[in-house]
Amino acid sequence: MIVPLQVCVAGCTAGQRAKQVPHGKYVAGASILVGTAITMFLLVLLNVFPFTPRYIIPIAGIMVGSAMRVTGVSMKRLRDDIKTQMSLVETALALGATPRQAILQQVKRSLVVGLSPILDNAKTVGLISLPGAMTGLILGGASPLEAIQVQIVIMAMVLGASTISSVMSADLCWRAFFTKAYQLETKVFMSD
Repeated sequence: MIVPLQVCVAGCTAGQRAKQVPHGKYVAGASILVGTAITMFLLVLLNVFPFTPRYIIPIAGIMVGSAMRVTGVSMKRLRDDIKTQMSLVETALALGATPRQAILQQVKRSLVVGLSPILDNAKTVGLISLPGAMTGLILGGASPLEAIQVQIVIMAMVLGASTISSVMSADLCWRAFFTKAYQLETKVFMSD
């Protein structure tokens, strides 16, 4: 009951960041839900954590929060990049490219921008900053080795959920930028 509420709030928040993307809240919500569900399913399947509310709610919250940030940034960046490079996209379309081919570089750039903070955090965890789970376990009396193991699992699932959510949101939202005739939908790019 709590995890679906987390996903709904995260979808609305990420969609608000990318409010110029048509149906942005729904795209963000669906992307966050799928990214979190797949990652959570793998954690349960591999028996990494027990399937109890004590573990599932905070772990899902961490994944949903991370996926929310990445999804909102990726969707906003994709729309902004296409708007900035409309003439380039229209030229590619005029030369016979499909909409997907015409915006491939913008999609890649939006994913890189969206995932960069998560990747940087994963590279420096434990060296520059001590994340909450690791610090809490150490202060709670757990051995540092156990705390590090838990933090590695958490970073892996954050990366997984964020990557899946970001890729899915970019894949779902780019279609709204084009008409059925494979032209840019200019009304999407009018408002700011």
